[in-house]
Amino acid sequence: MSGDILVSALANTPATPLPHFWSRVVGAGRANEGLRADWQRQLREAHEACGFEYIRFHGLFHDDMFVYTERADGTAVHNFQYVDALFDFLLDLGVRPFVEFGFSPRALARETNTVFWWGAHGAPPVDLGKWAALIESITRHWITRYGIEEVRRWYFEVWNEANLRGFFHGTRSEYFELYKVTAGAVKNVDERLRVGGPATSNFVPDERFGGESEDVSRRIVAGRDGIDDLDWRPVWMEAFLDYCAGEGLPVDFVSTHPYPTDWALDEHGQGEKLTRGKDATPVDLALLRDLIAKSPYPDAEIHLTEWSSSSSPRDHTHDTLPAATYVTRSVLHSLGTVDSLAYWTFTDVFEEGGAGDELFHGGFGMITLPGIPKPTFHAYRMLHALGDELIERGEDHVVTRSAATGRITALVHHYPEEEPKSVPASFDDRAVAEATQAKGRPRRLTLEIGALAVGAPFRVEVLDSAHGDAIGAWRALGSPAAPTREQLAHLDRLARATEVRTVAAGADGVLRLDTAVSPWSLVLIEQLG
Repeated sequence: MSGDILVSALANTPATPLPHFWSRVVGAGRANEGLRADWQRQLREAHEACGFEYIRFHGLFHDDMFVYTERADGTAVHNFQYVDALFDFLLDLGVRPFVEFGFSPRALARETNTVFWWGAHGAPPVDLGKWAALIESITRHWITRYGIEEVRRWYFEVWNEANLRGFFHGTRSEYFELYKVTAGAVKNVDERLRVGGPATSNFVPDERFGGESEDVSRRIVAGRDGIDDLDWRPVWMEAFLDYCAGEGLPVDFVSTHPYPTDWALDEHGQGEKLTRGKDATPVDLALLRDLIAKSPYPDAEIHLTEWSSSSSPRDHTHDTLPAATYVTRSVLHSLGTVDSLAYWTFTDVFEEGGAGDELFHGGFGMITLPGIPKPTFHAYRMLHALGDELIERGEDHVVTRSAATGRITALVHHYPEEEPKSVPASFDDRAVAEATQAKGRPRRLTLEIGALAVGAPFRVEVLDSAHGDAIGAWRALGSPAAPTREQLAHLDRLARATEVRTVAAGADGVLRLDTAVSPWSLVLIEQLG
């Protein structure tokens, strides 16, 4: 076996606060998908099991939400009925909207159908006055419908990844002006409403976004060996904050998308599409925290409003056990850095590239289209089980305590040393994903938690390739292209069947656990009673 995983803690150790930043926000594709029954069922399960508090999605103003049209004389018509239906459901469920203002409604868009299967209008509005009136109108409508104290708990983010041409056929200066107008419209309704940006794409190590629009000639071609030696920085962040400070604009929070790759959605077909090292996300988040602390807005919250192992909706890694371990490791190595890190997305009900060709198509979701949980769902469920006080942490584990009950919960992950990268993307087929999961050797977990009551009971839950791995169960069925209802029910049972057993502290008040842990496994040790 590889080196042991050693966990040693005392239940009465003084603790530090452990905010659950990983479950603050989760992503979804677009607003209209949220009107579907399957989407709503899955969000209910994700909220109840994983604790997600806010949800962010594109397309709030898209044509299929019927928010904005114009009469023949140019008079604006605002219609919020579809938005009301969606937001009523969210709030009744206990999930708040993390509002993304975008993209342009067709009647206001300078260009149309710029990105996605559903034809998002990723271009600036032709009339910023009409845009501001829409922002103010819908914000006042929400306050009337839900009350000012409720809406003050929301977040208002301006656009999505405007540095990428598909999402914004305009310049950086035009985005800054759009932010100015939008923030002004929000604050004109109520100064205590929270607004932020710039919602840019993954970090880059060069000046490709240093000007008014992307300049691919300024790209650095890193190569596989040198990628982690480069100086990765968030896109537009410093320029955005300098602009806002110069204009006296509010920035209640900053947002960006720290995918650990050297490419974004519109890669222009260049480069190898490489994955950065396994510490890319913790390093990026710590850098961002330091940058904001030294900025003109040191008190701004930091929300990473999209994040996953890659920004591709057809990456077979998303379906696998290594994706779950990657999430867990990245989160636990990023404690104390940011206010939220939003997994993109909770469901495969997601149509940016159209529907997936098969059940496991590498979609972003932690739940498949028919509702079968993937390993990432279990990762977030296990993270949610952690307490709100941190009493011990290491390279491959944390031990926590609940301030309310005093119960102890530990979470262990085995991210094999044979994989130094954030889980590599697997595009054309599952070959890379399967090779990644085959890496690594078992390790011995030796755990001792003392200062417990004699006989204190614990539940030990294991997620590994034999327990709770949905795609593994699908392969065992022969990888059916169109599973029957009976097969789907069987897969769902196996996808939820993690290994569970109970253990207890000894007569000396010490819980001891000595067991083998296979590569890519997660082990949750949770005090009962």
